[in-house]
Amino acid sequence: MRFSDRRDAGMKLATLMGRFRDERPIVLGLPRGGVPVAFEVARALNAPLDVIVVRKLGLPSQPELAMGAIGEDGIRIVNEDLCRRAGVGAAELANVERRERAELARRAKRFRGERRPVPIAGRTVIVVDDGLATGSTALAALQVARAHGAERVVLAVPVAPRETLREMELHADEVVCVEAPPNMAAIGPWYADFTQTTDEEVLRLLGAAEGATARPGRSRTHSAPPPDVPFTGCDEEVDLVVGSTRLGAHLAVPARAIGIVVFAHGSGSSRHSPRNRYVASVLREAGLGTLLFDLLSPSEALERANVFDVPLLGSRLSGAIDAVRTDAALTTLPIGVFGASTGAAAALWAAGDPSSPISAVVSRGGRPDLAGARLGSVRAPTLLIVGGADTDVLDLNRMAATSLRCPHRIEVIPGATHLFEEPGALAAAASLGRDWFVTRMSSPRIAHQRGEG
Repeated sequence: MRFSDRRDAGMKLATLMGRFRDERPIVLGLPRGGVPVAFEVARALNAPLDVIVVRKLGLPSQPELAMGAIGEDGIRIVNEDLCRRAGVGAAELANVERRERAELARRAKRFRGERRPVPIAGRTVIVVDDGLATGSTALAALQVARAHGAERVVLAVPVAPRETLREMELHADEVVCVEAPPNMAAIGPWYADFTQTTDEEVLRLLGAAEGATARPGRSRTHSAPPPDVPFTGCDEEVDLVVGSTRLGAHLAVPARAIGIVVFAHGSGSSRHSPRNRYVASVLREAGLGTLLFDLLSPSEALERANVFDVPLLGSRLSGAIDAVRTDAALTTLPIGVFGASTGAAAALWAAGDPSSPISAVVSRGGRPDLAGARLGSVRAPTLLIVGGADTDVLDLNRMAATSLRCPHRIEVIPGATHLFEEPGALAAAASLGRDWFVTRMSSPRIAHQRGEG
């Protein structure tokens, strides 16, 4: 079964939920994509609808692995055994929680304003999302709902892989799912329309549900959506939806960032590339946000031809940039792109689009020649960093530079080979990239929610 959109998925899911009506449940949607699905479930059950705002506490050395979770009202769940095995002490845990607690408060304020969460103690709680991949966020929501005193916790989703559902059954009193395929690479292909849900849509649905479940004779004041609260920064694993494909990503943005640099990794690499993660850390120290993401889904990456499909990779990069810019707190930040190997070709292919918002491009050991005819359309200032011992790639960069019409420069790091593994080589490349981005992305701009005048 393929769902038309999240509303259709919610309606199909609701047909399996009728038995919960007599339990007077509370329906909690995981923002943002879970809320349109949860709205249909809540409407079918005539139940209150709210969001459940949770944050995973990622291991400092491996942020995608949760050592715990936090929820509103000071709720905290910690995997003490994992913390002990990973050598995470109380001070380090507190530092991670402090950062995530600030982001949780920002999101809760955004979706609720001054309204308190719907009380769930002693109630049956149905946690709803638009689908599961790894299920880590849903698991955090189940744990937080339990910690808030829910008597029964039910997880309801339109689609999820069987192995993930089996894991969820260990933590929920009941799991309801419309489709449970044995092999599932991403949620997006199960939807004809998997457009990212906006904050405004979440607020609209919460307002509509609040009015629908108001008791007769009880007055209820409907206010405008709450104004955006100051952005306090973020450092989190996220899912990017590009077309019908959901891609893993890590987004880290300082509170007063001067721009965001999106990384396009090379062939055989991913968002976990240690070289790109090192470069990203250098950029963040200079006040730049970073987004490292997988250009291909796990199943797509198995097809070797996809790794060198520059138009495909370039379009994924453009889609990732568009997805980031839908966040109201980030939409006015300048965008830069850091590409390595074939990722550099994807960066220049994307920057060659006349409507591209890319402000600057840096290539490290890249193959800009693979961008072909798009090179002549690039307008973003471009820095090509090449190792002096990487002679073939250096020649290809010099050849590609003759096609560029934008401001550009080639920087050669003496003695460095293609992967910049020599002592000091990667640090030198990171410093060059940092200076290129900072110089070109710190011009006067809109003071988006950061109090700058």
